[in-house]
Amino acid sequence: MNTALAKKPHPSRLKLWSALISVYILWGSTFLFVHFMTEKMPPLYMASIRLSTAGLILYLYARFTGTPVPARKQWISAGIIGFLLLTIANGSTSMALQYVPSSIAALLAALVPLFIILFNWISFNHKRPSNLSLAGLAVGLVGVSLLIQPTDANVSSMHNTWIGIGLIMVANVAWAIGTLLSARLHLPSQLISSAIQMLIGGGVLFLFSMLTENVSLDSISNAPTKAIGALIYLIIFGSIIGFSSFAWLARNASPSLVSTYAYVNPVVAMILGWALAGESLTINSVMAALIILSGVILITMGRK
Repeated sequence: MNTALAKKPHPSRLKLWSALISVYILWGSTFLFVHFMTEKMPPLYMASIRLSTAGLILYLYARFTGTPVPARKQWISAGIIGFLLLTIANGSTSMALQYVPSSIAALLAALVPLFIILFNWISFNHKRPSNLSLAGLAVGLVGVSLLIQPTDANVSSMHNTWIGIGLIMVANVAWAIGTLLSARLHLPSQLISSAIQMLIGGGVLFLFSMLTENVSLDSISNAPTKAIGALIYLIIFGSIIGFSSFAWLARNASPSLVSTYAYVNPVVAMILGWALAGESLTINSVMAALIILSGVILITMGRK
């Protein structure tokens, strides 16, 4: 299997960076919009609607454009990835935003590269990351630790903080494992694979929502306009465009490069929080953003 993977042609630099920029910008915005979507609505329910709708749109588009129906083994493989990335990781993040601000959630999600590179080293490839990649991770984490300081005062209680931290850590572990498995499982073509992941991930989230939240099939009719607007944005930009770009990267780029999105997303989240939600943007936070971007550059230079 490793031999087959090694023979895959390298993607073009333009396609690679287009996908990276999509994930950097669009996913950086999702933290704030998930918060808008779930302010007055159950988080798992809204996440399930978002993912199931996006998955259905992608699946129908894939079929209408000639993509064949995947084999049973491919459905299972895509379902496993969808369960990890969307049911567990996306669901946990949506719940975490009930306990911590969107900027805090984005900063905690920046720890994903540590899990990806660590799991890739000890459990998957058993290949030590390059010194530049390790240096980039260290620099990025220094920036994250500096960036998180101005937002501490926004957390209402330590109890809520630790619940939010715990949920984001669960999401990080699931996301790292799903990212690494994406390049190793027998998945269908990119478009329909993303669709299946969303359909299964969203479907399981809907079942969890029915069991744990006070909702019904038509609860979406009670959602305020702000939540509906955020939902539409997340379906189009967060799920269809953003997640499809990430899923392609997970199969075509190195784990170190894929993981760089987690350093850029907090910067985007902070800027949007300042512009759209009135959050403060200090000299301290700008310096942290520059340090984080320096870490991204080092990781990119150090990829093998």
